[in-house]
Amino acid sequence: MTTLFHHIQPAQKFRITVNTIAQLLNIPKHLIVRVECWKYVIFVHRRDCGGQFISYRKLEQWQNAVACQIQKCSTWQQLRQLLLRMEKDYQQHKKQYSDQSHTFLCQLWEKYWDRLWNNQELPELAIDF
Repeated sequence: MTTLFHHIQPAQKFRITVNTIAQLLNIPKHLIVRVECWKYVIFVHRRDCGGQFISYRKLEQWQNAVACQIQKCSTWQQLRQLLLRMEKDYQQHKKQYSDQSHTFLCQLWEKYWDRLWNNQELPELAIDF
């Protein structure tokens, strides 16, 4: 798994309910027998088709967690490092991201980049004559 995934730790930090999974899968919740949060994926036991695996990256909570990481960056250097982690994660797990989620995160990142870059004070230069 990527450093972004390890940093977010969805298996430990996300609160996943049957309602959340039913909504994601667009099925009635009575079709879900149980939901198990494993280290890297969510296992859903369904009445209609057996077992199904779901990536944490498909959840809205993933998007919110990455957005929170963006907002916590206090320097443009931190934000740049986060972008590198985000892009590596996206390239390795492209199928697990929705287009809307990736677009939203990129736009949010750009907004915070502009904010940090424009608000940064330039160091005063000592000029000897």
